Formats: sequence, C-alpha cells, structure tokens
Amino acid sequence: MELNISAVLLLGVVLVVMIRGKSLKPGPAVVAVLFGFFLADTDTAPSINQFMTSVADMISGIE
Repeated sequence: MELNISAVLLLGVVLVVMIRGKSLKPGPAVVAVLFGFFLADTDTAPSINQFMTSVADMISGIE
C-alpha cells in the first residue's frame, strides 16, 4: 500500500510541475487524470497493479 500512495503522490507532483512549467496544459492534464481514473475501474487494473508491484520489488532488490 505504501507504494501506491507514494506513486500517486510522485505522479501528482510531476503533473503539477509540468503544468506550472508550461510543458503540459491543464486540458490534457485533466484528460490524463480522467484516463487513469477510468482505467483503474477496468478489468486491466489488477494486471497493471501486479506489474507495478513486480517492478517495485525488482527495484528494491537492486543493491
């Protein structure tokens, strides 16, 4: 659960920085957020979550 909260926080900060830096306009940012929101409600959400968990495990295993 910590990874999900951290990933959401990190992506939110990146999104805000991109909007403030004028490299991403608010319209496409809203579309990206809504896409992620609706993607989380599909049947692919568990597969994406499993993939992200395995990537996080792989990264934490690097020493």
